[in-house]
Amino acid sequence: MPVSLIVTVKNEAGSLPTLLDSIAAQTRPPDEVVVCDGGSTDATLSILHAETRFPLRVVERPGANISQGRNAAIEAASGDIIASTDAGVRLESDWLQHLIAPFERDPNVMVVSGFFLPAPQTVFEVAMGATVLPERRDIRPDKFLPSSRSVAFKKDAWQAIGGYPEWLDYCEDLVFDFALLEKHRPFALAPDAIAYFRPRGSLQAFFKQYYQYARGDGKAKLWLKRHLIRYTTYLIGVPGIALLSAAISPWFLLLYVIGGMAYTCTPYRRLRSKLRTMSLMDKLKAIALVPIIRVAGDAAKMVGYPVGVAWRVKHRANR
Repeated sequence: MPVSLIVTVKNEAGSLPTLLDSIAAQTRPPDEVVVCDGGSTDATLSILHAETRFPLRVVERPGANISQGRNAAIEAASGDIIASTDAGVRLESDWLQHLIAPFERDPNVMVVSGFFLPAPQTVFEVAMGATVLPERRDIRPDKFLPSSRSVAFKKDAWQAIGGYPEWLDYCEDLVFDFALLEKHRPFALAPDAIAYFRPRGSLQAFFKQYYQYARGDGKAKLWLKRHLIRYTTYLIGVPGIALLSAAISPWFLLLYVIGGMAYTCTPYRRLRSKLRTMSLMDKLKAIALVPIIRVAGDAAKMVGYPVGVAWRVKHRANR
């Protein structure tokens, strides 16, 4: 079956050449590439129109959000299979080959989850990747929800659920995943279909990203239990331990140590292999950054989630 690769972009002139180079290097090239531009004002469109190594079509939708852009690109695509990735990504040369293999083995497969890995360039990015991003060994195939930077699905499946949710600006791929799961459970998994991306490069950028993710959770009514556990931990558990240690015994402070160890166990496990090539100072910096990044991410989620809930109540109470 013909495969269309779709991408959404906006002002990605800096990162776009890397993505295009990795598309051109695919061992199984896409039959076409459809890129939706959301209104770029830099050289993005010039770079796209100059590409001649593979069939590429540009759809211009100024002002479109990511969901609208993806839907526009998929609508314009002619392939029976849609492979999706993002700007700012570098695809492994056999990414598409692995991603579409399950369709070729089994005609009943409707969705294939690819994988993604960080490509950090700074100590902060290494620590952030270890703190918030899963490794392949962390994946449970029956629970894994693919990111739209590395996923493939039949166009019929996209049509059957009405496409990506255009009312949602963040977490749209999770809502899309859940809608697909209702009709096409389980997804096939292609863990060797790897898309590399660079994590956020500063604590401020990371905080903004996770604020936006949590705001999207609130809008889409996602992960309510997880958010309630987070609020309970920080607003009741943390101050509660301090009160117990002051009123009864300072030994209760050990609960902070136990909780901190549990809180950072998985990030430090992921970080361990990455420390081998670092200098001593970089190792110490990365180790110190892990709990800071973890707490900052939780704080961003606690701020963003109620903002999304308020938006939902005001604008989309029926969703």
